[in-house]
Amino acid sequence: MLNLNIIGIDLAKSSFQVATLSPEHQVLNNRSMSRARLEQWLAKQKPSIVAVEACGSAHYWGRFAESFGHSVMIIAPKTVTPYRQGHKTDSNDALAIAIAARQPSTRSAAVKSVEQHALQSIERMRQHWLDHNRSTSNMMRSLLYEFGITIAKGNTALIRIMPELLDGSSELLPQAFKAQLSKVYQQWQRGRDELKQIENQLSELIKQQSPCKRLMKLEGVGEVNALALYLILGERGEGFKNGREAAACIGVTPKQFSTGGVTSLGGIGKRIGHKRLRANLIQGALAVAMQLGRRPPKTLKEKWLLAIIERRGLRRAAVALVNKTIRTAWAMLHRDQDYQQPQAI
Repeated sequence: MLNLNIIGIDLAKSSFQVATLSPEHQVLNNRSMSRARLEQWLAKQKPSIVAVEACGSAHYWGRFAESFGHSVMIIAPKTVTPYRQGHKTDSNDALAIAIAARQPSTRSAAVKSVEQHALQSIERMRQHWLDHNRSTSNMMRSLLYEFGITIAKGNTALIRIMPELLDGSSELLPQAFKAQLSKVYQQWQRGRDELKQIENQLSELIKQQSPCKRLMKLEGVGEVNALALYLILGERGEGFKNGREAAACIGVTPKQFSTGGVTSLGGIGKRIGHKRLRANLIQGALAVAMQLGRRPPKTLKEKWLLAIIERRGLRRAAVALVNKTIRTAWAMLHRDQDYQQPQAI
């Protein structure tokens, strides 16, 4: 890898800045290219390391570069920033990307396949419909609250009371507001139907993925969490060197502070990692941990978890279980093995 040129590309929609570093750290070129010109140019280059920032179209260009024998590094933007000198220009950004890719401590994300990217896109659309429906529901509830109408939690209560409020004979709401509220309510109902359809489609696709089916055997991991772990860890765990690195990236390892040879451990960082995946995994782990309050442990793993609950509390135990789950998931994918059930007591 040290004998290869490094091609740093500052991605955009139509104009791309390309900087090339030689193995001797000499800048061979740093110029702007159109999309068509970049495709032709990459196809003619000898095998090199192509580095891009993690942004829109990064995986597309990564797959394109790999098709011509290049190695690809997708780097977090915050990793590139320290290596940019001078003003923030396209040429300085492209050169900084190339320099960052040369550093031994720089980590890169694995390039997703077309199939993985399709699954991720469908999951993003599912989450969009979920967020949209939740925000629409909250808006209707808050507007009705201003008229003295309170609605219990859950979609069932909303569905039960809305026909009564929108009825033509009802005088609880002004007619002008009732007409607009009816449109919003119909939109919300259509959104629920769209969400149900996309969830059914995604469920069928997940069941067709062998890695996802294996990951669902883990404690507290359902379809959504299995898909998210599969997408971030990769087909064979190629996204990370080991399970600990994966757990640290997702954000379930304790923060460290060391000085003078003394290391202090804190809690997990709230502003780092994959927040949505971490939150979902912790919710699943909490469900598993709470069951131990109703029955004795049946396996050595449950006994380990119960000991942490008694010593550190429920939520810390859930984070510890998530940490172990991520490491186990990486090992399963990396070794292409099924989940080995914990030993019974």
